[in-house]
Amino acid sequence: MEGSCLNLSKWAIASLFLSLLWSCQPAVKEEIQATVAEEVLAPEEASGKFPYRRLSTYGFFEGELASLSPNESIIPYQPASSLFTDYALKSRFAYLPEGEKAIIAGEELNLPQGTILIKNFYYPADFRKPEGERRIIETRLMIHEASGWQAYPYVWNDSQTDAALKVVGAEKEVRFINQAGEEQVINYLVPNKNQCKSCHNKNESLAPLGVQTRHLNHEITFAEGSENQLAHWAKLGKLEGFLGKAAHPSLINYEDQSQTLNDRAMAYLDINCSHCHRAEGPASTSGLFLTYGQKDPLKLGVFKTPVAAGKGSGKHTYDIVPGQADASILLHRMNSTEMGVAMPEIGRTSIHEEGVALIRAWINQMNQ
Repeated sequence: MEGSCLNLSKWAIASLFLSLLWSCQPAVKEEIQATVAEEVLAPEEASGKFPYRRLSTYGFFEGELASLSPNESIIPYQPASSLFTDYALKSRFAYLPEGEKAIIAGEELNLPQGTILIKNFYYPADFRKPEGERRIIETRLMIHEASGWQAYPYVWNDSQTDAALKVVGAEKEVRFINQAGEEQVINYLVPNKNQCKSCHNKNESLAPLGVQTRHLNHEITFAEGSENQLAHWAKLGKLEGFLGKAAHPSLINYEDQSQTLNDRAMAYLDINCSHCHRAEGPASTSGLFLTYGQKDPLKLGVFKTPVAAGKGSGKHTYDIVPGQADASILLHRMNSTEMGVAMPEIGRTSIHEEGVALIRAWINQMNQ
């Protein structure tokens, strides 16, 4: 009975704040929204001391928060290929509790309880000067709690001094200059907490993406110099089971034009599509499996009719028609932003022109 009263009290507080919200000034409104976001989290989702209402409370970064300069306990990481999110650039970090290690188990990297994955989404003011002025839009945390993985979205304020927990997500207008010198405007959507599971879904449980063994088995630049990421984690005492680069699977960067067209296309589909289109994913019933190592043409969609595409088929018959990209459902859905057609279903409001061009070239060269 006491627990029920406590929950009712929390919802009553939240309702009161919401009723006052619309009469507030913008700065005050943001503060109240953050408070409400924290209050309405169910107790099982707020186990232990997490989540904090402000990103700065975690202490991940030193100096000005917007510099994203990690403290000595935070490890930078970078998957070989990056998921497209409306052209946002990303910086990623991992925290593993002191004395704990990740363990390599085949392609999986089993991360210990207490691990926090930190993913920052930002836009340079001018993509021709990526190291110049930038605007951080959001930081997503995935925290391995006692009950499993939990996802928490944090939205940065306009002054770039901090980010607040927003379980309801957010919408931000973003302006930048692209590589061609053209001004771009994107209506960027920060997903709400429940939407995170749409992509981070493994056998109906929330699970991280981009930190499997194959994603990290390549070199990046650390403060001490360039090194294979798995080797670096092992050297820090944060990884068990690393037997050398050649002993583990690895992916390529789909932007690397020195690689074969087939490998680049498969790497693109793996990072952008396979979180759903795999045996453990929510799209497993489609029969379309787009993981990097997939060799079965039918499972890749070649002359495969969709299970249930509806208007998403664009009146096309097959997922992939070799040599005819524009007659293929796969490309049609990538090349759309229409709800019910666009794939992936969430995570973008614009078309990835370079990704579409890559998959178009891949399909068009089939059987040639």
